[in-house]
Amino acid sequence: MYTPPAFREDDPAVLRAIMQEAGLATLVTATPEGLLATPLPLILAADEGERGVLYGHVARANPQWRMPVAGDALVLFAGADAYVSPSWYAAKAEHGKVVPTWNYAAVHAYGPVEFFEDETRLRAVVTLLTDRHEAGRPDPWHVTDAPPAYVAAQLRGIVGVRLPIARIEGKRKMSQNRPEADRAGVAAGLAASGRERDRIVGAAIAVASGPSRRE
Repeated sequence: MYTPPAFREDDPAVLRAIMQEAGLATLVTATPEGLLATPLPLILAADEGERGVLYGHVARANPQWRMPVAGDALVLFAGADAYVSPSWYAAKAEHGKVVPTWNYAAVHAYGPVEFFEDETRLRAVVTLLTDRHEAGRPDPWHVTDAPPAYVAAQLRGIVGVRLPIARIEGKRKMSQNRPEADRAGVAAGLAASGRERDRIVGAAIAVASGPSRRE
């Protein structure tokens, strides 16, 4: 991932937060038939291994898990993103030399991927994912709410994914390369948006932005 120094994010806590907040990731593997990619929810076991371990599952009918993998797999996590209008820059009124851009956060995690079929491990992964996404609901659904035979049949239709993170790259492009007045204008413009993700990015600008850096 191309990451200028101004946008590089190395803080493990920030990287974990981006991965944990992403509802959907993309698993990419290089195979003899070319690149294969699958969008899937993943859960991060942050306290497992040096950098954490990712868990999830794919459909058994998905050919990706059967294909030999060349080298490490790549998992793409996308955080909040927003279009940035040049009309929000104070510099527009000063000299007009401004253009549109995009603010976003992203994490790329690399590691050796393992696909597994063991029912006990699969049940544990499915339970973890379910509990995570049902958390906070007034009446959360649990895997044990379904008939055991039905759950067992469903588990036979999936294959587990385990990826210990060997290398990780983070990027938070939140207008850090703009002067303070421009950053303030972008934050205000996004805060006034009716799009929730825009407002999230607007709030992040104050956190991400320090002295103007033009790398």
